[in-house]
Order: sequence, then structure tokens, then C-alpha cells
Amino acid sequence: MVTLVAVYLLILVGGIVRSTGAGMGCPDWPKCFGMWIPPTEESQLAESYKQDFVEYRKHKNIRFAAYLDALGFREKAEQVRNDETILVETEFNVTKTWTEYVNRLIGVIIGMLIIVNFIASWTYFNRNRSLFTWSLALLILVIFQGWIGSVVVSTNLLPWMVTVHMLLAILMVAILIFLVFKAGKYQGSDGQISYRKALNALMMVSGILIIIQILLGTQVREAVDAAAMALQYQDRDAWIGMTGTSFPVHRSFSILLVLTQLSILYLLYKSDRLKSGLTNYTGIILGIMVVEAIFGVIMSYFGIPPFAQPLHLWFAIILFGLQFMTILIINSKEPGLKYKTQIAV
Repeated sequence: MVTLVAVYLLILVGGIVRSTGAGMGCPDWPKCFGMWIPPTEESQLAESYKQDFVEYRKHKNIRFAAYLDALGFREKAEQVRNDETILVETEFNVTKTWTEYVNRLIGVIIGMLIIVNFIASWTYFNRNRSLFTWSLALLILVIFQGWIGSVVVSTNLLPWMVTVHMLLAILMVAILIFLVFKAGKYQGSDGQISYRKALNALMMVSGILIIIQILLGTQVREAVDAAAMALQYQDRDAWIGMTGTSFPVHRSFSILLVLTQLSILYLLYKSDRLKSGLTNYTGIILGIMVVEAIFGVIMSYFGIPPFAQPLHLWFAIILFGLQFMTILIINSKEPGLKYKTQIAV
């Protein structure tokens, strides 16, 4: 549970790093400007530091492009090789450097928590094998995620690489929620879940729609990134207008999400036995959807203020996590479970 909360914190911090333009505050990885503790002044760096780190990233990208070729992603590989914006020299900025450095420190702490989580799962190897298996999967995933993070830096925040990095973070959230669910202790109830099949179908549909909406949101973010770069990060009010159809589609899709969640809430209120459990989760999910809509309006009409971007993403992934928990609850093989709502809170 501590690790899950920490991962959500890292996602929020990562969003802040992205919205403040601090993603390239450290042009290398895992060190920052070749140091374990980053500099506070440009005078601490060699005169040739810009070209040095451009060469470092260039060699790393050549290796990454070879991996993409081997996996059949030849178009992406050519983009990594030939996109000149990837090798733009990084100017030292102490605020951006230390913002990114704090982001990395939190990532290291989460890595340690996941290692501790895996070690602890050994005690359940014979009693509950799935806890060990998924803890191992999480450990492997966080190592891979660390490497992907280094590629995000070497490719100068290439938009589709940022998307891959984010999707892996969401997968980590899903595994952690599953582990919390499997390890939790729940009290028995004397009733069966009413409308189980209909609820399960609607929750599955809602979960899929949330994932699609997040993916649509990544397309909007990529379009916004392109607009921001084209306008040299000026005229923020014009960025949304330059996203083409991606923003209207993303905005309209939210209506379908709300309608699906209202349908779930309607079925739950028809059940006499779930008003203290799943209904609470669903009500919170619906409330977060309203908050998400508010942030969408703020970004649309107020020039995408930097504070709104990370919060919009953060609440979207909280939304995903809560919906995933409701799906686990409704599909539990143990009959008549009464689920607590502390996790949702």
C-alpha cells in the first residue's frame, strides 16, 4: 500500500516535471550532468558540457534504434536516427535540474520499496503463490521502466516515448492494486452481489473506456507538445486550437464515460447489500470524473496553465485505479465479501 501511494506520488511529480519543461533538466541517466548530486551553477560544468552530452545521447540512441529495428519498428527506429530535434543541446537551468533530480530520487525510493515488497513476498511462496509471482513481475517491470526512463532522456522527451513511459507506470499501478487486493483482509457477508453479471459487464466496459480516454489524452498531449514547440513555448492560448481533432474527440468521449458510470451507480443503488461498499467506490469515481472535466475546461479556456496538466493526468490514473479495484471486487471468487473502502479514501 505504501508503494502504491508512492507510485501515485511519482506520477504526480513526473507530471509536474513535464508541465514545467524540466524533463531534460538532467541530460544523462542515471547521473545528472555526470554527477550523483547535480551542480548548482553552470561554472561547475566543463565548457564543452553541451556537446559532450549530445554525443552521449547520440550513441545511446543508436543502440536504441537497433533494438527497435530488431523488434520490427523500423519507422520509429528511423525517427530516432534522423530527428534532429532529439539532439538539441541542453542548456543548464538549476531549477529544472533539481526538479528532475527530485523526480529521480523519488523513483529510487520506489525502486527500493518494490525490492522490499518482493523480498517480503517470499514468505507467501507456498501459501499464496500469486503474491510472489506478481511481486516478481513488478520488480522486473520497474527495472525495465528505469531503462525506458533513460531512453526518454536520451531521445529528448520524444512524445511517443513519454507515452510508453506513462503506460508502463499505469501497468505498475494495476499490479500494485492487485497485490493490495490479494493481500488485504476482508470480512465475510451473508449476502450475494445482486446484478453481478450486468455490473461486471458495465465495470469492464468502463475500465476499457477509461484506458481509451487516457490514450486519447496522450494524443492531445503529443499534439500540444508539437504546438508548443512550433510556437517556441509562447502564446499558450493558441496551443489547444492547434491540436486538430484530437482534443474535441477526447472531450466528447468523456460524456460516454460519465453515462457508463451513472449506469453502474444506478444498478448499485438497486441492490440492498452494496450501499456501503461498491457504491462508495463508484460515487468517488463519478466525482473524480467531474473533477477531470473541470480541469479539462480550465486547460481549454485558460491557456493550459502548468498546474492543470499534471493534476489532470494524476486524477485520470486515480480513476483507472479505482475502477480496476471495483472490477477485482466484483469478480472475486469468494462469495459474499463485504469490502472496506479505506483504499478509495
